[in-house]
Amino acid sequence: MIIGVPKEIKNNENRVGMTPAGVVEMTDRGHTVYVQSTAGVGSGFDDAEYILAGAKILPTIEDVYKVADMIVKVKEPIKEEYPLIKEGQLLFTYFHFASSEELTHAMIKNKSVCLAYETVEKPDRSLPLLIPMSEVAGRMSVQEGAKYLEKPIKGKGILLGGVPGVKPANVLVLGGGIVGTQAARMAAGLGAKVTLMDISLPRLRYLDEIMPANVTCLMSSKYNIKEEIKHADLIIGAVLIPGAKAPSLITRDMLKTMHPGTVMVDVAIDQGGCFETSRATTHENPTYIIDDVVHYCVANMPGAVPYTSTLALTNATLPYAIQLANKGWEKACADNKELLLGLNVVHGKIVYEAVAEAFNLPYTPVKEVMQGVTA
Repeated sequence: MIIGVPKEIKNNENRVGMTPAGVVEMTDRGHTVYVQSTAGVGSGFDDAEYILAGAKILPTIEDVYKVADMIVKVKEPIKEEYPLIKEGQLLFTYFHFASSEELTHAMIKNKSVCLAYETVEKPDRSLPLLIPMSEVAGRMSVQEGAKYLEKPIKGKGILLGGVPGVKPANVLVLGGGIVGTQAARMAAGLGAKVTLMDISLPRLRYLDEIMPANVTCLMSSKYNIKEEIKHADLIIGAVLIPGAKAPSLITRDMLKTMHPGTVMVDVAIDQGGCFETSRATTHENPTYIIDDVVHYCVANMPGAVPYTSTLALTNATLPYAIQLANKGWEKACADNKELLLGLNVVHGKIVYEAVAEAFNLPYTPVKEVMQGVTA
């Protein structure tokens, strides 16, 4: 198979879809890998390393899309890339379709095969290609939140861990999944007083056992959220419904009950955000203020730490990419239900129900596009 690795062009996105180590694995299996020039520089890999690994370097993103059977990248295609995608071309990347109707219609129109990292799912319901970036984003949410609590950037002027004789900050984490767990651990490690909320009582029991003493696990409800935000200094939105739009847990009216300078970090922004006032921001302009509350809603948070993020992501994606290259997407998805669940849009049809529901668009069961392909 011919595999293309384009340079990411989303704002301040420095990750890359495949490392030189991944190229070696692909070329050793007889596949051809084309990498756009300087695609890996932001993550610490120069063109010479890719050439040494067996890749061929192409000068432009247009060249990569034109030659490849499968595109392996990190973030969803943006508007400039839509015309480059060919009918039947396999795209293996994060899509987060439910947060963008424009992207969804564009992929329907070009009749490509869209296999989304975020909906590849194991039998235990875990999301193996989302976990690495969730781990990074969860930890980063506290790092960024602590920074934006500083007074020169309109925060409360509170040190997350306090000092002897002075109380630490109150951190509220909404969602006890991978992002929330990592965020709570980081905040607790810095000495903050942390409240971690989730709607699952079994999950809360588990978290209560593994978390440090300065983390309180609390059942998530509208009432409890309203009460907790009154005292929170940093709020981290970490909810996830796989493939679907995130629920809105904090409304515009609720901002008025918060203290000026409170910081809200919406890690769910890739799925539409879990605060009513959230809108996607960039690393260049990461925050905005509504009712004196600082909002941080960067849609590609891990892109700010590309060396760590790229290695963590490709550790997870490469085994699946190898299956797709070795067998072709149809046979690979027929053989591996985890990959099958990653299919979102195929040949102009939405085959992931939550995406169709998000925009009230027609849904086609994935088995209908897989007819004639057997495991």
